[in-house]
Amino acid sequence: MDSEDRQRRPDAGDMTDETQRFRHRYVPGSSGHHRTLLLLHGTGGDENDLIALGQILEPDAALLSPRGQVLERGMPRFFRRFAEGVFDIEDLRYRTNELADFIDAASKKYGFSTSTLFIAGYSNGANIGASLLLLRPGSVAGAALFHPVVPLVPDTLPDLTGIPVFIGAGRNDPYASPDQTTELAQLLRQGGADVQTFWHDAGHALTGDEVREAQAWLSRLPNPGRVP
Repeated sequence: MDSEDRQRRPDAGDMTDETQRFRHRYVPGSSGHHRTLLLLHGTGGDENDLIALGQILEPDAALLSPRGQVLERGMPRFFRRFAEGVFDIEDLRYRTNELADFIDAASKKYGFSTSTLFIAGYSNGANIGASLLLLRPGSVAGAALFHPVVPLVPDTLPDLTGIPVFIGAGRNDPYASPDQTTELAQLLRQGGADVQTFWHDAGHALTGDEVREAQAWLSRLPNPGRVP
């Protein structure tokens, strides 16, 4: 991580509103529906990229969609990498904590509870979503991760007991290999997470089948804030 990159990062005292650290969109949910989806885009996406996906996964949920802070050849990402599949772990840890702090600030600003906040992340967004579970698990209540790999192995595995996780994966994915996806699922299960993996025969692109499976999985989960 070079000094120029460090200088571009704002200190905690630079902003009174922590949510300003990320360009983002917040879409309120329907009255009486208290789940919020944290939408985390893939490389080259932005805060608009997964809004439609969120509306499909749970039409009544609120949506919080930040843009990744890192640029790779002009394309937004959530953390740096040295090459395909070779992550800058120091930057990943920093960006994960930065995102967790943003979530905390956004929950206060927009009035949602992290106890009903679920990740919906794709590719690079799924990877930082998995990193949130491993480094800052109290930030979210669960996750739908589409085409993730193991972002890092923490020094101490967190207690993820009962946290529901859906993983959508392609058997022919050239960027998120089945071995990496299986390793992530095993790592999360070792922490106690309740992991459901859905496999399809396609590659790295999102498929309709996995989105429908994730939608069905999410609909089966309790929504403690729902008004009868």
